[in-house]
Amino acid sequence: MPDVTCVGIIVADIVGRPIDALPERGKMVLVDRMELHAGGCAANTGIGLAKLGVDTAVIGKVGRDGFGDFILRQFEEAGIDAGGMARDSETATSSTMVLVHVDGERSFLHYLGANATFRREDIDFERIRRSKVLHIAGAQVMRDFDGLPAAQLLKEAREAGVTTALDTVWDATGRWMELTGPSLPYVDYFLPSFEEARMLAGGLEAPRDVARFLLDAGVKVVALKMGQKGCYIRSATGDEIALPSLPVNAIDALGAGDAFAAGFIAGIVRGWDLERCARFATAVGASCVTALGATTGIRSFKETVALLGSFGGANSMFEEE
Repeated sequence: MPDVTCVGIIVADIVGRPIDALPERGKMVLVDRMELHAGGCAANTGIGLAKLGVDTAVIGKVGRDGFGDFILRQFEEAGIDAGGMARDSETATSSTMVLVHVDGERSFLHYLGANATFRREDIDFERIRRSKVLHIAGAQVMRDFDGLPAAQLLKEAREAGVTTALDTVWDATGRWMELTGPSLPYVDYFLPSFEEARMLAGGLEAPRDVARFLLDAGVKVVALKMGQKGCYIRSATGDEIALPSLPVNAIDALGAGDAFAAGFIAGIVRGWDLERCARFATAVGASCVTALGATTGIRSFKETVALLGSFGGANSMFEEE
């Protein structure tokens, strides 16, 4: 029985570095690295959780193609339960060309693929019912699942006693609250990037105001991922936490938000308070950016605690582990 089931987008990431400009039409330029990785929010968070020692399942959809085969092999090697994965015979696996700039920032060329055909009917709810946490990862780009279907799944999970979590991606269509708003009353932990959360909140500027808007929409805990500025957490019961990021040597920011989510959810599974969850999540996000790819840099639980300890004073929060 998995502790966490991640439901959402699955993507094959073709990652190149460094790329600060596209070549002229008809020309070629060389890069230092080019790699293929399993990506997408559900895959990234699931692999991150597995690396942290959390029993994890992933549910999503891939095509019956080489990219789909590769991703399922990656799940198997990570020890993830992929028995609930759906495969589409007509639509190819979603894929992204990730252009990593010299400073670690990224640009993307994306094909929606099978994620756009993923729907509620693809999900075996009994797998979720047996989990401690349901995490929907990648809301806003699942055309047939976003909105009411996702909200209904979260509602059913809540009614079955499963803790719920939600993460978003950037909505290029501008339908922010139309797609995500129905889900918020059924979300225990909402883990968006600050920029995505601002859009949901109608452009509010201050993290406290953005968090308050989302809490008023029904969320129990809001954890805003703020990149180099760290994170801001606020709960419906009045808890408020702001933490800086850890000053590591950043190579590639790809997947850092999903790594943060994995760390935070790992803390939820262990029954930690919000501060411990946030500190651990910050360390997992920091480890992620030290290597090329969305999950390559994520360390084991003990190694992540050691990373926190290297910045002073954090080990005592985790010593019983």
